[in-house]
Amino acid sequence: MTPAQFMRRHWQKEPLLARDALAGYADAVGRDDLFELAGRDDVESRIVMKRRGRWNVQHGPFDRRALARLPRREWTLLVQGVDLKVRQAARLLDEFSFIPYARLDDVMVSYAAPGGGVGPHFDSYDVFLLQGRGERRWQVSRQRDLALVPDIPVKILQRFEPQHEWRVQPGDLLYLPPQFAHDGVAIDECITYSVGFRAPTAQALAHHFLEFLQDDLDLDGRYVDPDLQPTRAPGRLPPQMIDHAVAVLERVRWSREDVARFVGAHLTEPKDNVVFDAPANPLSPKAFARAARKAGVRLAPATRMLISGIDVYINGERHRVPRSDAAVYARLADTRALKPPVAPGVSDALLLYEWYLAGYIEIRSRADA
Repeated sequence: MTPAQFMRRHWQKEPLLARDALAGYADAVGRDDLFELAGRDDVESRIVMKRRGRWNVQHGPFDRRALARLPRREWTLLVQGVDLKVRQAARLLDEFSFIPYARLDDVMVSYAAPGGGVGPHFDSYDVFLLQGRGERRWQVSRQRDLALVPDIPVKILQRFEPQHEWRVQPGDLLYLPPQFAHDGVAIDECITYSVGFRAPTAQALAHHFLEFLQDDLDLDGRYVDPDLQPTRAPGRLPPQMIDHAVAVLERVRWSREDVARFVGAHLTEPKDNVVFDAPANPLSPKAFARAARKAGVRLAPATRMLISGIDVYINGERHRVPRSDAAVYARLADTRALKPPVAPGVSDALLLYEWYLAGYIEIRSRADA
């Protein structure tokens, strides 16, 4: 199936189970790798457990001794943003580059003991579920009843009515559109990769856009009332103050360009726990230019980069580049790397060097060839 066929037949329409689709990634992350990541305070992790019919959630970081004390069955460790820490998990995202990076969220990886799962639930976004080691049973439903069990720490459907059931093995890939109910239970010890996509709500977009507007607002004037009369009802809200507020807010305007700047900056804004590592011994500008021309550059795993015309958005920042260089920056955004030979004019650019010093980009290594 081509990407075009998949998008036409399945994207936000129908689930798809592709057997042995990405077998090469089944061992990208192991149990020990996840346990190590779950012990870090810069990685978001949690354990979901069902004991005696009751659900419990614990949030990391977790030390090895705590993980070793867990029961033999019915628990799941979930680790977010594994693509930022494990290079092979980052490469998994390349398999989905037929979908705009603006929609991409992250790779969450879960380790489940036998019988482990997070209960029947639904996601508000598209998700690809790639089976790593072990086997898992998936049950899926298009049901419209999405009521949740109240007063528990996880979002579990009250009435789950499975319509399809599959048993998946390493390399099998399951795609689920938004709002499809599903429940995955580990047959034996298993690892599952979850590639999620961003679907911001209208409320969230409006909230963040209004915050964004604050930086550019420059409204002059102040409330005055030289004709104010004495009152016997000081607790009442004066209508003239409401009229003034209405007049001020009607002066707030924005353009399509303002919205485009917001969307580009917002969608490339790193998550709160992301920290960029600047080079320990940075190259000089000339040495960087030589190394970039010879080896090329690549985006750091945590870097988010989008481009719109000559506007480049990287990690929440906007840069306007020369029109002659726009195609090169577009290639960097699309492929997340510039292979050698990098055009001298671009590799000498102060902008790339600034990104290098900030840890946004890196010199490519032999392993990237």
